Amino acid sequence: MSELKSQLTSAMKDAMRAKDKLRLGTIRMAQAAVKQKEIDDRVELTDADVLSILTKLVKQRDDAAAQYRDADRLDLAETEEAEAEILKTFLPSPLTDVELTALIDQAVTETGASSMAQMGAVMGWLKPKVTGRADMGRLSGQIKARLS
Repeated sequence: MSELKSQLTSAMKDAMRAKDKLRLGTIRMAQAAVKQKEIDDRVELTDADVLSILTKLVKQRDDAAAQYRDADRLDLAETEEAEAEILKTFLPSPLTDVELTALIDQAVTETGASSMAQMGAVMGWLKPKVTGRADMGRLSGQIKARLS
C-alpha cells in the first residue's frame, strides 16, 4: 500500500475518533476517488498516482468554491474551501516562486528549449517534479513567458 493511502486511512480513523464529520467525509471522498481509479485501471496506485488524484480533487473544490461565490452561495463556498484545506494537508508543501523559477531554468537548459515549439518538452521534464506542488496553469504561463 502506498504511503499516501495509509496516511488517508490513518487520518480517517483519527477523524472518526474525533467525530469530525467534515474531515471524515472529505477523507472518505478522497479514498473513494483513489479506490475508483484502482478499480477502473485494475492496478495498485503509487504515491504519485494518489498525489495526482488529490491535486485534482483540490482543484475541483477550488473551482466549485469560486462558482459558489459568484452565485452568492457563501455557505456552500465555505464548505468547498474547508474540504480543499483538508485535502491540502496530504499534499507536499508548495514550491516557492524562487524554486519554481530555478526548476524552469533547469528544464529549459536540460531540454535545450529556445522557442514555444519546445514547450511540451519543458512541461514533460517539469511535470513529475512539480506534481502537487505547483499550479500547472501558472507554471505554463511562466514557461511561456520564459520561452517568448
